[in-house]
Amino acid sequence: SLVTRIYFTHPYGSWERAQNERHNGLLGDFIPKSMSMGRFSDEDILNMADTLNQRPRRVLGYHTPSELFDAFLDEVYASECVS
Repeated sequence: SLVTRIYFTHPYGSWERAQNERHNGLLGDFIPKSMSMGRFSDEDILNMADTLNQRPRRVLGYHTPSELFDAFLDEVYASECVS
């Protein structure tokens, strides 16, 4: 059984969702604060996400999100083959 934890934050309570704010800041490397995301194609947004997912993160032990996701998928597929 899968368990999902859900929590609700207050409007304008950015401190309650620090990880979200951190990712917004990383996106700011590509999109200036005053610019609308509507100016970018879906492909542009996916390229930005891919670039961000290739950045090592201290919180991930200096691994990239992509590396860890690939390792997770390898584990899932390996366990499915064993079953």
